[in-house]
Amino acid sequence: ENLSDPSYQGQILTVTTPMVGNYGVPDRSAIDEFGLPAYFESTKIHCAGLLVQDYSHHYSHWKASSSLGDWLKEQGVPGICGLDTRLLTKKIRDKGCLLGRIEIDLSVPGPDFAKMASPNSR
Repeated sequence: ENLSDPSYQGQILTVTTPMVGNYGVPDRSAIDEFGLPAYFESTKIHCAGLLVQDYSHHYSHWKASSSLGDWLKEQGVPGICGLDTRLLTKKIRDKGCLLGRIEIDLSVPGPDFAKMASPNSR
């Protein structure tokens, strides 16, 4: 639900759960009796990225219709695993919201964070 929550628009979501993805993702086309997404906060991912400690490529849940990775790919949202998300969360708690960016191509010069829009000023 967090990925599809509009309040996370443009933010990189950090998950401290030790393993992510093992439940998969339920059917995104399921609608409840009110015409709203049955299992999600909205019809799309609003986060700009997902950071997890350990990602499970194999999911197993009776409601799952696809993997988390497949959903992220469909929506064009990058995800990174293998991070110490607990340490990152401690830094965020100490310093407050931090500007961040997921860089895929390391040959590209680093961003000028002074020119990046702060989500804290929205």
